[in-house]
Amino acid sequence: MGGKVVIATVMRPAGATGVQTHVRTVEAFLRTTDRPVTVVSPFDSRSPLLYPIFGARLPLRRVSRSAGVWWYRRWHAYFLAHALRRQLRAAPGAGVVYAQCPVAADVALRVRAGQPVVMAVHFNISEAREWVEKGDLRPDGELQRSILAFEERILPGLDGIVYVSDFMRRQVEERIPAVRAVPAAVIPNAVPSAVRSRGAIGGELVTVGALQPRKNLGYLFEVLAVAARRGRRYSLTVIGDGPDRGTLERRARELGVAGQVGFVGYQRDPRALVASHRLYCHTATMESFGIALLEAMAEGVPVVAGRVGGIPEFLAPGRVGEFWALDDAGAAADVLIGLMENPRALAAMGADAAALATAEFSPERLGTRLLAFLDSGHPLGRTRGSDPDPATSPTSRSRHGSPG
Repeated sequence: MGGKVVIATVMRPAGATGVQTHVRTVEAFLRTTDRPVTVVSPFDSRSPLLYPIFGARLPLRRVSRSAGVWWYRRWHAYFLAHALRRQLRAAPGAGVVYAQCPVAADVALRVRAGQPVVMAVHFNISEAREWVEKGDLRPDGELQRSILAFEERILPGLDGIVYVSDFMRRQVEERIPAVRAVPAAVIPNAVPSAVRSRGAIGGELVTVGALQPRKNLGYLFEVLAVAARRGRRYSLTVIGDGPDRGTLERRARELGVAGQVGFVGYQRDPRALVASHRLYCHTATMESFGIALLEAMAEGVPVVAGRVGGIPEFLAPGRVGEFWALDDAGAAADVLIGLMENPRALAAMGADAAALATAEFSPERLGTRLLAFLDSGHPLGRTRGSDPDPATSPTSRSRHGSPG
């Protein structure tokens, strides 16, 4: 049996983001094996100062959004360091730290007690870009440049990198050439199979995600408006919440589709609600992977999305859904109407989507690959720079650099 896997994250394990879903899925898989696992976040620091300091970010952000970002990163790292140091000192030299972002990776590299540190790349292009897209940082501002430089410094010093898509591997290697020397694997996010029968289909279209600019939901409303002008009025359920909700509600009214759109906010079990719809619609302009789409597929719901980021690596058009344009609402409406007005084909796509998700993206299949890669840097396993056995290699896209 290998050593403990310590999953380090700046986020609470509970939540609806892709990172949080990934953490819970990996932890649940490892608990089905004989591998000890623990999740460590800043909230495990036990410090009485944690909530007052975290709470101070809200008024600070009203004064300066960039200062709010700095505060978030600074103090999440501080409290994670306290919690992670205590966890790792309890078993020095044992196991591996699986960090979920550059901030967590930096903390792990600073406080580790002999453990290798492997990081999962969940961000879209970079964390700096994500903060810019949320409107919290100015493009090419000082803090944005600082975060990019931070990533360029931290990633090459890792013992391993897990990319959730080949798209993100290419993006990171192009931006930070030094990471090409770091052992790497492309291992997609896993999704558990549906645990319930799909049951009655009570809704038409559904989408899941934070209500923020990158998700591009206003465009989806434009597509609905075009379809409505062509005599096809489809209902849409929007699962999730965020800073753009008010803006999106106004946009739906302006386009005359407010009566077709239902905002249901955050849902503890979004998959159960997704499963009762006919088609999952996605209009995000960038996704490092797109785990919400794969979760819909696992529930037997076909998907339509833009050909962006890591999505083309699992969305097989004509089999589990279709691609649509993100800059031509008329063309996108053609795709939407073509799918929705062919219920037999849509049902067949849903069945194929569930079969693909179960066969290729199960926690057992991908969790086994992830664990093999994490062990490749373990002191009891292969050392950095050794060639993996091709018969047991965690991925066909794994590379090892020179010994370090």
